[in-house]
Amino acid sequence: MNDQSQSQPQLPPGPRRVTLLTQVDCALCDHAKQVLARVGADHPLDVAEVGLQSEQGQRLALAAGVLFAPGVLLDGRPFAHGRLSERRLRKELARPSSGDSFT
Repeated sequence: MNDQSQSQPQLPPGPRRVTLLTQVDCALCDHAKQVLARVGADHPLDVAEVGLQSEQGQRLALAAGVLFAPGVLLDGRPFAHGRLSERRLRKELARPSSGDSFT
């Protein structure tokens, strides 16, 4: 009996989806963008920035419980708000994605 799953190479995981909820003149938002740029050099990320003042931003913030900028959704699920921890993000990205989406 031949198991086909052993003969097929495993594909690397696709990029993780990151939604960054931001606002104007936000130092913590700038910090989050820098963290995402550094981490993105090591992990495939698909980053979308959404303004909290927009209708979409307000809807996402309300649904995710984001109290203030920046808010970070990872694969559509709430991950952080306020100062983004690079260490925590790297640790989370090292885990396999569950694929469940909040949005």
